[in-house]
Amino acid sequence: MELEVKTLDGAAAGSIALNDEIFGLDPRADLLQRVVRWQLAKRQAGTHFAKTRTDGNRTGKKMYRQKGTGGARHGDKNAPQFRGGGKAFGPVVRSHAHDLPKKVRALGLKHALSAKVKGANLIVIDEAIAADPKTKALVDRFAKLGLGNALIIDGAVPNDNFRLAARAIPQIDVLPVQGINVYDILRRDTLVLTKAAVAALEERFK
Repeated sequence: MELEVKTLDGAAAGSIALNDEIFGLDPRADLLQRVVRWQLAKRQAGTHFAKTRTDGNRTGKKMYRQKGTGGARHGDKNAPQFRGGGKAFGPVVRSHAHDLPKKVRALGLKHALSAKVKGANLIVIDEAIAADPKTKALVDRFAKLGLGNALIIDGAVPNDNFRLAARAIPQIDVLPVQGINVYDILRRDTLVLTKAAVAALEERFK
């Protein structure tokens, strides 16, 4: 498919042919959900912890004799039913990460890119370069493109001035092409790719 290429100032800069096997798929919500769930589970800290009866600092001595009291049988005071006792089946420190096949991850990325194309939320620009790291100037240029909530993907090494200028703009993310991922694509309204990013993606999936 052919897509118009623009400059950062909103002017036309020719056109580019996009590979239908990457940008022309019919998006599947189930694939996107699987990849996003895998990403979020992988980054979850898993540092939650509650003391069990073995972690308590109370005496392990039997509370009172087994028989003759007329009450229930009890052992030490760390049992969960007592105040100050350990929690039964509480959370433990663990990893929430789970496996997802590489082919599913790759397919999920293709479907995320295709979803942006299908929703007319993909913009291709010739380059993402700023002469100075000035946020105000970049905001004015973004306004010409209608960008308020966007993910911008550049080549292997984004321009430093552009990256620094965009850093202070809310709801604008700038990533190198190696960092492109399904979650960040879907969480922003618009996806902006440079021509270098498009070439790198097509080379990656070739």
